[in-house]
Amino acid sequence: MSWTLELIQYLVNAPFPCTKKELIEYAIRTNCPREVIDNCMNLEDDEDKIYESIKDIWPDYPSEDDYLYDPSEF
Repeated sequence: MSWTLELIQYLVNAPFPCTKKELIEYAIRTNCPREVIDNCMNLEDDEDKIYESIKDIWPDYPSEDDYLYDPSEF
């Protein structure tokens, strides 16, 4: 499983919190690229696992804090 910023963007509007099955159904319903669907299928097989946010799927997903900068540094 290999997430990139380009691929994970397809799941930003997913109906969180959701299960793996709901995530896969969302990816299929919204015509995500096959790589996104494959990555979702490779998530943990625990049926009781609930993904609360995109960070649960890809912990490296950049937050707004990652884009903050101090203008005085430039």
